[in-house]
Amino acid sequence: MIEPADIDGLIGEAWSGTVPNGSHINVVLARRGSATAAVATSAFASPTPGHTPVLVCLGGGSPVWPATIMMNKATATAELHQRLTWGAAQLGIGEGVMDAVEEGLVAADAETVLLVAVWVDPSAADHTALRAANRIAMRDAIARAISGPLTGEVDALLAARGTVTNAFYDGE
Repeated sequence: MIEPADIDGLIGEAWSGTVPNGSHINVVLARRGSATAAVATSAFASPTPGHTPVLVCLGGGSPVWPATIMMNKATATAELHQRLTWGAAQLGIGEGVMDAVEEGLVAADAETVLLVAVWVDPSAADHTALRAANRIAMRDAIARAISGPLTGEVDALLAARGTVTNAFYDGE
């Protein structure tokens, strides 16, 4: 397990599931009292219409440890999208955090804070698939933040640049 003193500013990312019921997670690990944790706290205290930060809980009154602040990347205005974001996605994120704790990836202490940005596709509709995808993506994003790039990953990215695409790019 990484020590809380060594986690501040680590960043991870992961995807799990299939479109539209998949999950894309970005996570920043912080240490209480640090500038990184101050940014997480500021995000938590700065809701905007359709973007409501929440303290991730597994059921009412049961926040996960380490403290995890979740922000949605896609503006949630439709009722179903809101329920999926703050329901299924939040539960999956909480389960993924607790999976990481159980595996010894991160400590469940008062010194550690996680800031999570989650993508929930506005056309998602499957609560169960979305919850499962968020659980896996959250655990994997924490692991990725701690491990850094995998062996050969940077070389593969260097070789692929200029030829990659994504769902939001319409060029060649």
